[in-house]
Amino acid sequence: MGFFDFISEKGAQLFGIGTANADEKANNIVEYVNKFNFPVENLLVNVEGDTAVVTGTTDETDTAERVILAVGNVEGISKVDDQITVRNPAGQTRFYTVKSGDSLSKISKEFYGDPMKYPVIFEANKPMLTHPDKIYPGQALRIPFEH
Repeated sequence: MGFFDFISEKGAQLFGIGTANADEKANNIVEYVNKFNFPVENLLVNVEGDTAVVTGTTDETDTAERVILAVGNVEGISKVDDQITVRNPAGQTRFYTVKSGDSLSKISKEFYGDPMKYPVIFEANKPMLTHPDKIYPGQALRIPFEH
């Protein structure tokens, strides 16, 4: 639980150009997150400026982190206030913001010392990532600790 920072100019474009109010933004984000079929009960998002407050209940930390990333990787959101209740909490992973020139192999080498461990990062970020080569600068990723 807590606040997570993101780059608000990057991410899924859900709001379009115009005057979407906070309720419309929140509804769009919930609809977007629900497409991933995360097992979260009573998912609710409130948008206050560029901050999204996320509540709900899930069984695992992994699911809560994926929801936070999905919400934070929406254009116009720069902070996510994680208020998700996790029934069986486990240690959190690290978060990393993709820089220009990064690849999952390069990030894997930085964190694990082995570029061939990139599938660990890819799997940790599914279904938001659909292909290991489809990352972009400003995107936030989960980087699990090695087991």
